[in-house]
Amino acid sequence: MENILKTNNLLKKYKDKIAVNKVNITINRGDIYGFLGENGAGKTATIKMIMGQEKSDEGTIELFGETINRNSYIHKNRIGILPEKQIFYPMLTAKENLEIHRRYLGVQNKKKIDEVLSLVKLNGISKSVDKFSTEMKQRLGLARALLNEPELLILDELTKGLDTAAINEIKQIIITLNKRKNVTVLVCSNKFHEVENWVSKVGIIHRGNLVKEVLYKDLNEKNRVYLKLRVSNLQKACVILEKNCCISNYKIFKNNSILIFEKLDNVEDINKQLVDNGIGISELKIYTENIEDYFFRLIKGEKYV
Repeated sequence: MENILKTNNLLKKYKDKIAVNKVNITINRGDIYGFLGENGAGKTATIKMIMGQEKSDEGTIELFGETINRNSYIHKNRIGILPEKQIFYPMLTAKENLEIHRRYLGVQNKKKIDEVLSLVKLNGISKSVDKFSTEMKQRLGLARALLNEPELLILDELTKGLDTAAINEIKQIIITLNKRKNVTVLVCSNKFHEVENWVSKVGIIHRGNLVKEVLYKDLNEKNRVYLKLRVSNLQKACVILEKNCCISNYKIFKNNSILIFEKLDNVEDINKQLVDNGIGISELKIYTENIEDYFFRLIKGEKYV
């Protein structure tokens, strides 16, 4: 697969604070990559380095197969970006704002302005941007990001200020561009449930560290229904589960917890077998783990033994 974006041990410090700590991400052509983390995790700092707006302290960035740096940035016409904080000319209309951006990018086709405004449902609106709602400004930001028909589309907090209907509509626009025009997408978010079921790959960043990079299909297989037990004697409980309950599909944690992925219709019998054999149970609950649960389990350091 062709790498569109690759970072190699990317490091960024602000004074004595490490914002991005030797991060390695790989995005292939055609990916919709979900870059997930809480506020302050390092997502925006990473994007600024990718866009050449800030220089890394260590590491390299490869875009479209070439190593880039702040002083030799050559790919702006191949990338569209929707930043978290957007700046428009407030007294100008959406169309006038895009005309300025068209000239800056050197886009020759003036009809692209009407095309992207129509795509985000802002065509025909003549009022100045200072009278726009938050949702309208977000739509205009997306239109601006799409003006140059980018190969790589970077979206920082895409759903900020949008209601559910608008989020679903804009998601569909992105999915369509990805499928029909093979646009590669990097979407950054702190709302994990909003990227479920439409990204192809996930990178989870926490306190500047990339704690996991995984294909969504593999992540989706991990996120399943399970029974969680917290027991007084982990070793003895495992023997009872295997011998008395014929359970082999389970994982154990260091904190005396067991996750069971089979025979969930026999919870009462599992509980009885453990209790009858002198095992104390402080937690017994069925969970359905989603991407957000998985994230929080990772950042808490809860790893399978």
